[in-house]
Amino acid sequence: MNEVKTLAQTKQQQTGFEQRYELDAPPEKVWRAISIAEFREKWLPKEALADPRSLSETPGKEVRYRLRDDSPPFLESTVTFTIAPNASGGTSLRIIHELTGATFERLASSVANSNSPTLMLAA
Repeated sequence: MNEVKTLAQTKQQQTGFEQRYELDAPPEKVWRAISIAEFREKWLPKEALADPRSLSETPGKEVRYRLRDDSPPFLESTVTFTIAPNASGGTSLRIIHELTGATFERLASSVANSNSPTLMLAA
C-alpha cells in the first residue's frame, strides 16, 4: 500500500509531505538504492541535490539529503528516507520531503498579496 500525507501546515501552507511504500525487496537492497551514489543517481540525479553527500545517516535505517530546484527561485528542501523490515520479508519505505525553514519563510513572504497591506486605488 502506498500513501501520501501532508505534513504540518503553517498559515494554511504546506511545509512538506510524507509518502509510505511497502516494497518486495529486502531492506539491504533498498538501503543500497538510497544510500550509494552510483545506485541513487539512477532515480535521483546528483544535479537535484544541493550537496551529493548526505546531511545525516543512520546506516541501514535512515538517510537525509538536501535538494535544490534547478530553476528560480531555487528552493531548497530536505528529503529523508527511512527503511524498516516489514512482516512479509520486504521493506517499509517512508519518504518525508520538507521545505527548509529559511526557504519556507522566504516562499511564504513572496506569495502575492501576503506580505503587504491592502492597496486601494482611486477611480
